[in-house]
Amino acid sequence: MIRFVRNKYVWVLLFFFIWMIFLDNYSWLDHRTLDNEIEELEDNKSYYKNEIRNDSINIRQLKNPDQVEKYAREKYYMKKDSEDIYIIEYEEDDLKDQ
Repeated sequence: MIRFVRNKYVWVLLFFFIWMIFLDNYSWLDHRTLDNEIEELEDNKSYYKNEIRNDSINIRQLKNPDQVEKYAREKYYMKKDSEDIYIIEYEEDDLKDQ
C-alpha cells in the first residue's frame, strides 16, 4: 500500500482524473448539465411539432364554413338568435383543472 501511495504515476493519474471531472472547461459535470438541457430542448421540440401539426389540422378544418360555426359554438358558446345555451359543468371537470 505504501508503494502505491508513493508512486508518482498514481498521483499524476489521480490529479488528471480530478482535473477532468471537476475543474476543466470541458469537465464531465458540465457535459452532464448540457446533455440534460439538450434532452429537455428535444422534448420541447417534439411537443411543439405536435402542437403545430394539430393547429395546422384545425386551420385546414376551419376553412369550411360549417366547421367555423361548430368551432364558434363549442369554444366561444356562440348561438343563433332563436337558441338557448345551457352549460353543464361536472365536479370531476373542476378537479381535473386543478
